[in-house]
Amino acid sequence: MASIVKRTTLIVRDIEASVRWYEQVLGMSVWMDTDFTLSGVGLACGKAGDKTHLVIMQADDPKIGMIGLLQWVDPPLPAPDEIPRSVSYGNPTFVVEAEDAKASCEAARALGTHIHAEPHEWSVKGHDGRQKHFLSVSLFDPDGYFFECNQVLRIDDD
Repeated sequence: MASIVKRTTLIVRDIEASVRWYEQVLGMSVWMDTDFTLSGVGLACGKAGDKTHLVIMQADDPKIGMIGLLQWVDPPLPAPDEIPRSVSYGNPTFVVEAEDAKASCEAARALGTHIHAEPHEWSVKGHDGRQKHFLSVSLFDPDGYFFECNQVLRIDDD
């Protein structure tokens, strides 16, 4: 049986700030924007009758790599006291191919983003045995989700 992960949905505190971040930092665009009321059955959060707002952001691929942003509108979902600044069990790490890691960093900085690691070069042996060289920036979105934005600099043929 084959599986394709099409979308990850993130719970956010301020949908407008999150949309702006995903557009300006990751270059994503709004694919869907809708309000809906929870049934209380499928989602492991909230209860029947809760009103939410969902925006699905789309990356370059029309089928995969979408990120849903879900905000509780009525009643508001209580936010944590502190925004995460580290990754542990239960916290995803998103890896994004960036066209320009420095530009992503500057856009993030302009939005007041917590930058974990400034643009830096590093390399790793890929699945095919070839050495891949990157320029990367590591940062957290407005709700504390961690992103590693990697710009491919070159891939060695040896």
